[in-house]
Amino acid sequence: MKGIHRTTIGGLELDLRGDKTAFLPLNSTLLVSDLHLGKASHFRKEGIAIPKAAEADNLVRLQRAIEACKPKNMLFLGDLFHSNYNETWELFAAFRQQFASIDFKLIVGNHDILPEVHYQRAGINIIGHALKMGEVLFTHEPEADRNSTVYNIAGHVHPKVRLSGKGGQAVTLPCFYFGKSQGLLPAFGTFTGGYKIKPVKGDQVFGVADELVFDLSST
Repeated sequence: MKGIHRTTIGGLELDLRGDKTAFLPLNSTLLVSDLHLGKASHFRKEGIAIPKAAEADNLVRLQRAIEACKPKNMLFLGDLFHSNYNETWELFAAFRQQFASIDFKLIVGNHDILPEVHYQRAGINIIGHALKMGEVLFTHEPEADRNSTVYNIAGHVHPKVRLSGKGGQAVTLPCFYFGKSQGLLPAFGTFTGGYKIKPVKGDQVFGVADELVFDLSST
C-alpha cells in the first residue's frame, strides 16, 4: 500500500501512481487516460448543475502529477476533451503553455471531436489511434483482436474494482488492470463513471484510493 507501485508490463517498467496516472521511466513519459475536460461545462449547458470546481480539480491534479514526475513527454490515451468546444478548452490551452518544454501527445478517443486546429494551437500533437513502444501498443479503446503478440494498454473503459467486507459492506475503487494480453488505465477525470472489471486468477489489479495504490491481485 503506497503512492507508487512499480510493475513490468510487456517488457516496459511502469510506475502506477496514486493520482491515477502511470509513468514510464525508460523514456520519461507520463500516461494519462480519459481526462474528459469540458464534461462539466457540457452538462451545465444542458441544464444539469455540475460545479465548476470539477474542472479546476482536474487541472490542479494534473499539474501536481507533472511537477512530481517532471516528464519529458505526456501521452494522453484518448478522451482528453469530452465534447464540442467550450470555455474549458481555453483554460487547458493556457495550462499547457506552463509546460512548453514537454511534448504533449494525444491518442484520439471517441470523445476527441474538436477540429484539429484547436489541438495545433494548443501545442498538442495528434498521433492517431495507436502508439507502439517496444512490445506495448497504447490505444484509447481496447483492441478487439488479442491474437497479437504485442501487449495492449488502453483507456476508455474507466475500470473499477469492487471490494466486499465480511459485514456486507462494499466499496468500488478505480483501478489499474492488467490481464494476460491487455491492460486498462483508470480514468483520470474527476467527473467520470466506471465499469466494474471481473478479474480472473493471474490478472494484476491495483486499486487507487486516497492517493495510494493497493495491490489487489489474485494469485
